[in-house]
Amino acid sequence: MRLHLAALRALLVLTALLGVAYPLVFVGVAKLPFISGRSGDVTLIGQAFTDADGNPVGRYFQSRPGSYDPTATGASNLGPEDVVDTPDRKSLLTQVCARSLAIGRLEGVDGSRPYCTDDGVGAVLEVFRRDGFTGPVTRVVAVNGPAFVPTYEGVPVESGPVAVSGGVITPIRGDAPSSPAVPADAVTASGSGIDPHISPEYAALQAPRVARERGMDVARVRQLIAENTDGRALGFLGQPTVNVLKLNLTLDN
Repeated sequence: MRLHLAALRALLVLTALLGVAYPLVFVGVAKLPFISGRSGDVTLIGQAFTDADGNPVGRYFQSRPGSYDPTATGASNLGPEDVVDTPDRKSLLTQVCARSLAIGRLEGVDGSRPYCTDDGVGAVLEVFRRDGFTGPVTRVVAVNGPAFVPTYEGVPVESGPVAVSGGVITPIRGDAPSSPAVPADAVTASGSGIDPHISPEYAALQAPRVARERGMDVARVRQLIAENTDGRALGFLGQPTVNVLKLNLTLDN
């Protein structure tokens, strides 16, 4: 009987703590006033600082790619092997290549990246060999569109997409720098697609443009970046991040 009573007490205590108190604490936290966005909404999520046509507004720091729709959050589940475009959807690689070129033009830097063509498409070949995966190359197709190299192992490269499959998908690195001028977080969404943070490197890349558009001293803009930079969690987890929403609100104020 003593064992049963001890188990019952443990059940009641844990139910009160984890089934009642713990959820109520988080409900209370959710009711706290959050940061007010440009639209007047109360939110902790990021926002897209673009015009009606989706073009970046020059006077604002830009967020990471994302929908910024709090009712439809989630990851795309696309990974590094998503490199072939289809009629219905551009591959993750091509999306990254196109974003990098666009940001390079916006910020006045080299937007090239490894495994990307000069016009912002995934540099991917489908290589057919005589014996399947071995033997001499018999045919090569640039699967994402026009051929970006004339030959591969001496075989002329055809413009894609290819009508048949069976070749080996082969990304081509190209001659882009190994450390692109456009940071990775500038061309990829966060896990939820709505986070308001970017890397200090991406913020630093945007600082000259924002200073120019606002008629400010770039040193002052960099100071505001530092003031809105959060350090590593617990001092050692993750990387420092810049809250774009807070930074832009500070600039407006």
